[in-house]
Amino acid sequence: MAGETIYEEMKKAGVSRRSFLKFCGLMAGAMGLNALPPVQVSGLPANLVKPDTQMVKRVAQALQSKPRLPVIWLEFQDCAGCTEALTRSQSPTLVNLVLNQITVEYHETLSAAAGIQAEEAKQAAMKKYAGQYILVVEGSISPKDDGIYCTIGGRSSLDLLQEAAAGAVAIIATGNCATFGGLPHANPNPTGAVGVVDLIKNKPVVNISGCPAIPEVFTGTLAQFLVFGTLPELDNLHRPKTFYGVTIHDRCLRRPFYEAGKFADSFDDEGARQGYCLYKLGCKGPTTYNSCATLKWSGGLSFPIQSGHPCLGCSEPNFWDGGGFYQGQSAPLDRPVIAIAGGAAAAGIVLGVGMALANNAIKKAIGVDEGDKG
Repeated sequence: MAGETIYEEMKKAGVSRRSFLKFCGLMAGAMGLNALPPVQVSGLPANLVKPDTQMVKRVAQALQSKPRLPVIWLEFQDCAGCTEALTRSQSPTLVNLVLNQITVEYHETLSAAAGIQAEEAKQAAMKKYAGQYILVVEGSISPKDDGIYCTIGGRSSLDLLQEAAAGAVAIIATGNCATFGGLPHANPNPTGAVGVVDLIKNKPVVNISGCPAIPEVFTGTLAQFLVFGTLPELDNLHRPKTFYGVTIHDRCLRRPFYEAGKFADSFDDEGARQGYCLYKLGCKGPTTYNSCATLKWSGGLSFPIQSGHPCLGCSEPNFWDGGGFYQGQSAPLDRPVIAIAGGAAAAGIVLGVGMALANNAIKKAIGVDEGDKG
């Protein structure tokens, strides 16, 4: 790892102290959410609007004392959609700045090297940073029939995963394929596809589910480890409670129509034009845990339901075999109980609804605003 701290590198790049602290505030907003009070149905606590000042100080102290974090990124049975989502996110954003504070030592899709050169770089990184690097896995693993259905350089996905996991300090499985098997896992699952957590039992594994995973969810999780050296509190499916603690239905902008019993019966009827609830058209929002309704996509611009399409439930296990994307589900319609802090709602304020303000702050942090020299 480089000897310089993250702050020292940012300072050399021209980032002012004031801009650095603004960046710390954004990171605190992305990470320090599970310590916040519960969100009530009647509204959000006023203190969710700004990150806690003590959390901002902790972020700043960590970035002034820690070097960049090495990352090794493996891809198996996948479409590279999670990589695409991450690299094509709005710029500048928290995603870009967080990714500037890590060193991606190996990534098949993004690496300039290929073949023997890429393999040598990976082996060198695993040896140099043994016990220090984060392993990111995208895509499902195929252990069936000695792994013949997914091989890279003549080696099975299972073999490659086990080798890289051995030296990792923690593993982040990103996307539904790496977390739950995804599309390759769908019936009849000819390759025997499974997620990382089904195979690796001796290392901490965090699941960032979704098809693809929300970029800010991935980077928020990575940022917590970067800053504090710890992983977030997880649910029973190994997902960060901050982002997967409540259903999409809980935070959906069409929720009032659901409560009023107003539903769209087709995609072109008057109800659809009025923005009525899409439950009858197959929306899986009531049984899908994710922060799409608050973080949204494309820099907080929108998410499927806002755009007129029902939720497919892509952050849940076996969503490809759920009986049809446009068939009404038979799940109970009772409102799920909110048992933890309202992290996803708070994240929506910091990174979703307030994304324009966040982007303005980050523009200053990278020197777009020439007047910010403080």
